Amino acid sequence: MGLLTFKKGVHPPDMKLLSKDKKIERLTPPKILYFPVAQHIGAPAKTIVKKGDPVKVGQLIAEAVGFVSANIFSSVSGTVKGIEDRLNFLGTKTSMIVIENDEKYEKTEFTLLTDLQSANIVNKVKEGGIVGLGGATFPTHVKLSPPKDKPIDTVIINGAECEPYLTSDYRLMLEQPQKVVEGLKILMKALGATKGYIGIESNKPDVLKKMHELCEKESEIETVALKTKYPQGGEKQLIYAILKRKVPAGGLPMAVGVVVQNSGTAAAIYDLLKEGKPLYERIITITGNGVNEPKNFLVPLGTPINYLIEKAGGLKENAAKIIMGGPMMGFAITDLTIPAQKGTSGIVVFTDKEVYGEDYDVCIRCNKCIDVCPMDLAPYQYALLGENERYLEAKDWNVLDCIECGSCVYICPSKRPMVQFIKLEKAAITAEMKKEKKK
Repeated sequence: MGLLTFKKGVHPPDMKLLSKDKKIERLTPPKILYFPVAQHIGAPAKTIVKKGDPVKVGQLIAEAVGFVSANIFSSVSGTVKGIEDRLNFLGTKTSMIVIENDEKYEKTEFTLLTDLQSANIVNKVKEGGIVGLGGATFPTHVKLSPPKDKPIDTVIINGAECEPYLTSDYRLMLEQPQKVVEGLKILMKALGATKGYIGIESNKPDVLKKMHELCEKESEIETVALKTKYPQGGEKQLIYAILKRKVPAGGLPMAVGVVVQNSGTAAAIYDLLKEGKPLYERIITITGNGVNEPKNFLVPLGTPINYLIEKAGGLKENAAKIIMGGPMMGFAITDLTIPAQKGTSGIVVFTDKEVYGEDYDVCIRCNKCIDVCPMDLAPYQYALLGENERYLEAKDWNVLDCIECGSCVYICPSKRPMVQFIKLEKAAITAEMKKEKKK
């Protein structure tokens, strides 16, 4: 079978050599950790501890509020030092639980699931605070609860890791592939799906070989090789590449009978159900030409970014910009005390020579953004509307279908900030929709 792929997209340099051969190292937690109560899409969790309370590793410290929300657990044992409003990676303040590590690492017991029936799996996944670890942080139990009129026949594991620089999923699939496969089986059981796929880009031949060997005797699971292209890991792009099913505009993957989960999410579900470990740590890549020793760490959530960078040899003198996430969809940060959280897949440090600092130019109507847009949209139009603060008009141009992959910005000769305008337009449209709903 040839390499599977989707229409359009871009081919940025993958820059994975910096960290791809660095084995996962377990990071010793710092003395002080910070746990945001909003680490997921949906309602922030509600704090259930107070200043002075003792906590253990794996103890629930903030509980989900409503259906679309997620539990938060401590990654260390110690004492709650307080509840503070601190800056998050978006540059806004959010409530965070501050815990002082006593370095004893006493664990709380988490009941294992012996009866792997669908409802039991979903409830346990909700209890364990599992969210999508590819960056979207959508609570996983919601994805595992499709309406009865939307039966799921296929589960796809996203092992593409198409973002340049990042290698956390690669190292996971190389070092612990059985967790991903077993996690996929659990997901299929929960959804009643009869077919499972693990999609891996062709720039990871060693992982492809290992997964093929593991799945050789699994009649319901197949490993497929994907063309190395961005954004190959997008849900709708993966579904089209593997199944040739097209998710309708404004629709979700369940509309075509599919659920997509990241490889790290599948492994986290295995850890939860087979080893009794809720989500309180994750693999994070610290990389880029601006850091001295690129690494892949197993990081206790709540660890400040400056501590991670320090353990990766510190910043080089010419370090100029730090991105939380990948360079295509990540966020530039200015406060290095911001903590790693559930959606933190990587930290990328750029040098002064790699940072583009010039003002953007006028649109020259070259159509390159249209040529590469994986959603068949017209990104140039969003920038034109945004410049004139006509945000609500972008809805007529289907801006809500945009996946904010950044392909348009990457290819634009005028370096126009399409995605930034798109975010403003989506926020304005969402606010207007809420306003109308209240009326």
